[in-house]
Amino acid sequence: MHHRIGQFSKRTVIVLGTSEIASAVAVHLYRAGCHVVMSHDAFPPVIRRRMAFHDALYGDEVSVDGIACRRADDGAQIFTALNRAPSIQVTWLALADLLPVAGFDILIDARMQKHRVTPDLRALARLSIGLGPGFSTSVNCDVAIETRPGRSGLMVRDGWTDAADGMASPLGGVGAERFQYSVAAGRWHSAVEIGSRVFRGFALGHLAGSAVHAPCDGIVRGIVRDGVEVPAKVKLVEIDPRGRHAQWTGIDDRGRTIAAAVMRAVEAETMTPRRSAAVLPFDPA
Repeated sequence: MHHRIGQFSKRTVIVLGTSEIASAVAVHLYRAGCHVVMSHDAFPPVIRRRMAFHDALYGDEVSVDGIACRRADDGAQIFTALNRAPSIQVTWLALADLLPVAGFDILIDARMQKHRVTPDLRALARLSIGLGPGFSTSVNCDVAIETRPGRSGLMVRDGWTDAADGMASPLGGVGAERFQYSVAAGRWHSAVEIGSRVFRGFALGHLAGSAVHAPCDGIVRGIVRDGVEVPAKVKLVEIDPRGRHAQWTGIDDRGRTIAAAVMRAVEAETMTPRRSAAVLPFDPA
């Protein structure tokens, strides 16, 4: 579905998460005229960083699908930007810090935290959308959208979105075996760049002093940023085995499908009057 620029102009949106899925959603919303604020969450770590706005948090110049973003360090900066032309802002500020800044129209939880309790988002914005496992329209959001392989973009009308099943969508015929996971918590160090060609067994980095090796031949599609403290049992590395057909930048098909589902939900919201967003006091000074 194509959404013209300005279709949802002046809508303000919080996107929880800075991953490639969160970033695909942010790009689609921005192109439709929304002001988007992306809130970083440390769990799980972002690995597909060339497909995401995540590295802007560290001062890097980042664009996704030709769209750039800005880093926002405090509420006053965000408040000022919301009164100017639409933009995508990326911030370390958590949801509790962002809610006093403005009465946000839309809140999207794109963190996809498979094994964590999901809070009730419904009173925090005019429209709340949950992506991935742990969402129900009768419990914690207004719209629940699947992100699992084979079901991405489907809206759940009743019941819960699918629980995590440990299955990875195949890429070039390779499933979960293209990833490397953290066996324990620790600080990650790596000098390998996304887009590098590697071979199975190549040392990609070290976690708490232990080497982590490439699980197969291919292109580094995702890797946790150097120096990040990571928990146990999360993805550290992804290898794309497709050779010249590998993709490690832009928006992939899954991200586009999920973002399109979000846009359909936002479009439907324009047809249905909803409650007012909660507004807490904020002093831009």
